[in-house]
Amino acid sequence: MGWEREMERARRLHRPSLKNWECDGLYESFPEFQQSIIERPPYEHFIISQESGIPTNIPVVLDCRSVSPEEFHRNYEAKCMPCVITGIPQQAEWGAVHEWKLENLMNDEDLRNRRFKCGEDDDERSIKVKLKHFLKYMSRNRDDSPLYIFDSGFDEDRLAKKILSSYTVPEYFNDDLFRLVSERRRPPYRWFLVGPERSGTTIHYDPLATNAWNTLLHGKKRWVLFPPHVPKHVVKGKGLIRKDEDDEAIHYFMTILPRIKRRAHAVGNHGDYRDFACFEFTQSAGETVFIPNGWWHAVLNMNDTVGITQNFCSPRNFDSVWLKTRKDRKMMAYKWLVQLEQHYPDLFQRAVAMNERDGFVMKYDPVEVKRREEEEARRRVIGKLQQEQEERKRRDERIWEEEEALRQKERQFVESERRRQLEEEEILRRERQIMEQEEKAKRSTHLSRGRRDVVGGTSERLLAEKSGSKRSRLDSPRVSP
Repeated sequence: MGWEREMERARRLHRPSLKNWECDGLYESFPEFQQSIIERPPYEHFIISQESGIPTNIPVVLDCRSVSPEEFHRNYEAKCMPCVITGIPQQAEWGAVHEWKLENLMNDEDLRNRRFKCGEDDDERSIKVKLKHFLKYMSRNRDDSPLYIFDSGFDEDRLAKKILSSYTVPEYFNDDLFRLVSERRRPPYRWFLVGPERSGTTIHYDPLATNAWNTLLHGKKRWVLFPPHVPKHVVKGKGLIRKDEDDEAIHYFMTILPRIKRRAHAVGNHGDYRDFACFEFTQSAGETVFIPNGWWHAVLNMNDTVGITQNFCSPRNFDSVWLKTRKDRKMMAYKWLVQLEQHYPDLFQRAVAMNERDGFVMKYDPVEVKRREEEEARRRVIGKLQQEQEERKRRDERIWEEEEALRQKERQFVESERRRQLEEEEILRRERQIMEQEEKAKRSTHLSRGRRDVVGGTSERLLAEKSGSKRSRLDSPRVSP
């Protein structure tokens, strides 16, 4: 598969709903934005109220040759002050200074054919492409917001582990307490970055309240920072983005961020914009940005860039990280606590004290596990008894229903017999009634016939007598008058 086909597949998987990656024409308009950034001061701040007490010198610019780790921890990290530290890769003689130049990466036989993550599909599965194909895409694409290699799995195989040998964790940040848990158990925390011009990461803060450092080896990045107290919906520009607008990093810097600042200026130091502040600056190659936990930030690659970034937990931000980790990474939190008890007893006691203060119970603590197992055993016993009770109840209900069905059948049979008897009695009653009527009719007929016989005999006698009398008169001698 050629680089064009592979990158087209990666784009399609990463944003399947976006049919035209050049629809906003930002390839043509971006140079003007670049020039406007060049003409602006390298470090800018926008603070809505000078009475808020927010310092204006953010980020603090430090030289690694003149600031010790102890001074950095005490004066900047402990106070959650964003910083830009210059000269770390050169001072530590990182191999990445030379090896991570774009032309050298293209010719690196170990890395050029290795696949790196440049996005995720809708199911959160990693989209990976060969580095050589991505570098060709980087130099030739005209996308509004190009794909961006942001790979955390470069320690998974022998070839990619070469990246680990090209840099060392700066001594300012090497007190990483998460190292106490295994690489497998801890969340992703370090990323190899290869970003084309116009790519970037939109506004966010780092997970589990961790601090972060980001060292740039090639190119320039534009940053914006918001203090932790600025509300999420404000930094994300809620209500300021039209439905037909995208919210990728380039859109955020070119369109959304200016709207947020205009809205803050219009509203003034009131409501959600009280003590509003943001800080913008450009990071150059060789500089390391330190982002304390809770600070909102977004990054835009002003040209093609290569860098490395890591998240970490130190004793200075331990309390915030512990509160997040015990809730979001329960198994890791317990494993971590066990190691802290052995290696950092003071931090272990702080974690235990916070748990007691908040009434927080560690899910995987052996005492808690035993308690849950006993509770689960009790629930199973109670559940079994309840199940048996329910079974007996259902069995009794079935028996009662069967007996009730038999009783119902008996009642129906008795009722049927009663109706049959009533019907038979009704039939007999009607038969008797018919017989009585017939008998009555017979008697009536007989009486009528008797009367006719009596009347007939009398009539006959009268007729006979009359007839006899007439004959007597006829038979008698006539007497002459």
